[in-house]
Amino acid sequence: MKKHVRHAFLICSIALFIGSCSSDDGSIFDTPLPDDTTGDDGTDDADEPEVATIVFNEAVPSSNITTASASGEAGTNVTGRVIFTSDATTQRRMYITQNYLGQGEMPFSSFDLVSDDLTKALKADGSIDLDGATKKEIDFSFPLPVPDIENGEIVYSFWTTTGKGDFRDSSKRLALGVGQITVTVGTGTNPVAAVREFADIKLFAPAQDGTTESFFSLLNETVYRINVGPEFRAFWDFGYYYGASGNSAGDYASFASTEQYDNSFGFAVEGLQPGADEENAETETLNQMFFASSTTIDVAAFDAITLNSELDFIASSSSQNITNLSVGDIVEFVDNYGKKGLIKITAIEPGFNNNDFIEFDVKIQP
Repeated sequence: MKKHVRHAFLICSIALFIGSCSSDDGSIFDTPLPDDTTGDDGTDDADEPEVATIVFNEAVPSSNITTASASGEAGTNVTGRVIFTSDATTQRRMYITQNYLGQGEMPFSSFDLVSDDLTKALKADGSIDLDGATKKEIDFSFPLPVPDIENGEIVYSFWTTTGKGDFRDSSKRLALGVGQITVTVGTGTNPVAAVREFADIKLFAPAQDGTTESFFSLLNETVYRINVGPEFRAFWDFGYYYGASGNSAGDYASFASTEQYDNSFGFAVEGLQPGADEENAETETLNQMFFASSTTIDVAAFDAITLNSELDFIASSSSQNITNLSVGDIVEFVDNYGKKGLIKITAIEPGFNNNDFIEFDVKIQP
């Protein structure tokens, strides 16, 4: 499996988020609002760079500023600010995504940070834990990194939730938002959107205790064990199994959506369904995904696809599993979030043992 690390520059931003969180020992509005140009020493701050600021006030929505923009220079940072004030709603997490050059929204976080402070401030899924005084009032200022590009836009989206949310679905347990800060470089013109593609993904036949790497996330191109914990449940899109609803006759390589996996596989895999004591267990949902064997795309045609628009032809089926997979098969799919894509099967080691596997490549719309 190839893992792609695309957002190493996010570390400094998250660290500054944490350093900016309010505490019980002061007002979160110590920093002046965008239209306040008078400094603490009484001087005029009009010459200071304008800060791209979004504002959400649950009690006074007429004061909301839902979008902001800034011009950026390649290889530098621009300052962004987020002010969220809730009234009846308790804000428990903040989610942030980055859309780089129109290539699709990705989580604005890092899963490889080694820091006691960051561990305390980040949930396992990469969202920011809004503990203490920040549950009602949030005021963060931070640098937005500008990649080394000549032209294009980088769009940062921000929202808060009342519980565990979803980077691909801002409506899930939404508290306040979504606000956006757009950073423009040069002309701001994005290149033609390319497909996201990743190769040599390997999923193993499942163990009933959830200890095998049997599930895949189209969000971050990562293979998951089901027992890694509930924080990642919204990441899982589909899983692999070998068999036909638990029937040993006519067994074959199969995919199933996370929602339908237990039913398709024929056995309950430990950790797939939320436990009664988990956060938001009663309202938790699992991702759907719809599969079909392609009748128009062969291996050569799959390899030739490079642009997002070349996947527009795919229509969603009604089936959340696909069976009897063979090397060379091309599978069309539409995921839970409406993204269209193709899977090319490149290798199968048939069998039920936990070292038996399927290997494949993926191309998906950004």
